[in-house]
Amino acid sequence: MAKKRRSPQEASRDPAAIALLERAEQIGAATCFSRADQIAPCPIGAQGLCCRHCAMGPCRLVGEVDRGICGASIDTVVARNFARGVAAGAASHSDHARDLAYTLLAAAEGHAPDYKIRDQYKLFETARWLGVRVADRPVEEIAREVALAALGEFGRIHGELAYLKRAPAKRQKIWHDQRIAPRAIDREVVDMLHRTHAGNDQDAEHLLDQAMRCALADGWGGSMLATDLTDILFGTPAPVRTEANLGVLQPDMVNVIIHGHEPTLSEMIVAAAQDPELLAYAQSKGAKGINLAGICCTANEVLMREGIPLAGNFLQQELAILTGAVEAMVVDVQCIMEGLVPLAQQFHTALITTSPKVRVAGALHMELDEHRALEVARQILRTAIDRFPQRREVFIPDVRSPVVPGFSHEYIDYSLGGLYRGSFRPLNDAIMAGRIRGVVADIGCNNARLCHDENHYYLVAEFLKNDVLVVQTGCGAIASAKRGYMTPEAALELAGPGLREVCEAVGIPPVLHMGSCVDNSRILTVLSQMATETGLGEDIADIPAVGMASEWMSEKALAIGTYCAASGVYVIMGGVRNPVSGSQRVTELISDGWEKKVGGRLEFLEDPQEILRRTLAHIDRKRAALGLEPYNPARWGKSGDWVIGQLLATPLEERLEAVYGRR
Repeated sequence: MAKKRRSPQEASRDPAAIALLERAEQIGAATCFSRADQIAPCPIGAQGLCCRHCAMGPCRLVGEVDRGICGASIDTVVARNFARGVAAGAASHSDHARDLAYTLLAAAEGHAPDYKIRDQYKLFETARWLGVRVADRPVEEIAREVALAALGEFGRIHGELAYLKRAPAKRQKIWHDQRIAPRAIDREVVDMLHRTHAGNDQDAEHLLDQAMRCALADGWGGSMLATDLTDILFGTPAPVRTEANLGVLQPDMVNVIIHGHEPTLSEMIVAAAQDPELLAYAQSKGAKGINLAGICCTANEVLMREGIPLAGNFLQQELAILTGAVEAMVVDVQCIMEGLVPLAQQFHTALITTSPKVRVAGALHMELDEHRALEVARQILRTAIDRFPQRREVFIPDVRSPVVPGFSHEYIDYSLGGLYRGSFRPLNDAIMAGRIRGVVADIGCNNARLCHDENHYYLVAEFLKNDVLVVQTGCGAIASAKRGYMTPEAALELAGPGLREVCEAVGIPPVLHMGSCVDNSRILTVLSQMATETGLGEDIADIPAVGMASEWMSEKALAIGTYCAASGVYVIMGGVRNPVSGSQRVTELISDGWEKKVGGRLEFLEDPQEILRRTLAHIDRKRAALGLEPYNPARWGKSGDWVIGQLLATPLEERLEAVYGRR
């Protein structure tokens, strides 16, 4: 029986995406959406019940078969598959950090002249965490030693990761008591892969403990280092106003999409796009100029630092090419679809790979060399400009929304207290008073098996109505940016009365863009500072907060969810099937079991309404445990600009009647 094909309206909630899916149908172009409709997910693999770790298999543990050929039980196989996914996700984000450390080292030693130290304060702060002396030393010398210390965290011989001390003291004790404090980044990833080799660790709980340790090496190691090193090289984000969605593409300009996760090349492309010589070259080909736009987390990086507009999130990478207006899509690592190649070949678009780790058959490879980065960026833009005269029909949906990104934890601290009184005290006070019910971090990923962006849109809107402050990273952040949730004005329309008052007072959006998916470490830092600030307990686990990936698809999301749970957060992975559902024991271990051990838990839920219900119930339980008053929105909403606005919008006769009564 043929699988039902979704209509464009069933496949996405984004109007720009819907318009381009209709265009794909008209011209017979395949996309990830149509392929998802053609391919049924394997029900055995979806539950984690297929083992292919040796050549005696694959062993499918279904029906009466409850052990593999080697005797591995269902619990072992399911835990092993989950743990391997965590290891791959941790390796991906952490390897990103390693590349940035090498770039910083080359810049400090003068071998990469196109890169500079953009944030000396962040350099000094990072140096202190890594044990590098700052006083009376040249910036380049400090930067060199910071880069070497960062690289040392990957193969640390003794002790444990330096950044663990950034967590609350109570949290550090839990990690030590449970023996899951990471020793070195690479060591924990290799340890996890070694344990999951055939014939090694065959105890589900023991495997899952190491999965937490491996994930923590990412969250409090690789990812946190990546964020700090990126800020040092390219600047710590602060709010900037720009636009989001495919309508940012320009019909009369050379459009270049930068897509992936590494800012080392994209920042150089941003610089090169302002080169008068290249702009003149574009004009010689009939274009008015060069327009850059981003997809996925490279988009988030240049969005929050340079104001480069967002073209879209993960599931829109093919749709951007379908506009016929993209001269080049420049990709680096992670979340790159091979389906881009046949689609680009139907248009004039050059698909350009740039990382030594990533080649795609049929794509043009122009590898980034950090020692001559700006030169490579110029070559890439020239290649894009040369494609402009080859354009045929262009179809750009006129859909875009304003967005204010750039809420690093440093800027949040500043916005709540100013330069000299920066503090998370006002945020804690707002939660304690009940103006803010709690906090939700909705992170990364879209999944082609779901209706694109639907869970992100629905859940974020419901959280705001319920006075829950939302912070977002990755493709989830891009979803809210496209929806218009990330402007200060959005609080007036969407937020509950208490959250609205806070947003009005501080001048922030009700949904805070905190960066790319590697920047979830910023969220860990915020939670740690909230716990340290007092009033909301002594540990991350005490805070009325929930983490979620409501449309998850990648192994990176498994690693992120696991390190957040191991840090004390209740984490919900939403939308698609539970990958450990084949084992009741593993399902219990990562939920109730982890909550007993580390205070956080990991659950997989498909129904967004159930996600909402459990999230609000958890926040209310945490409020009660802290002795805070029950959430009561009726107490708020009687002050601020919104009330004045409502009053001014009321006809004069009605205002006089309200004050003086009927005459």
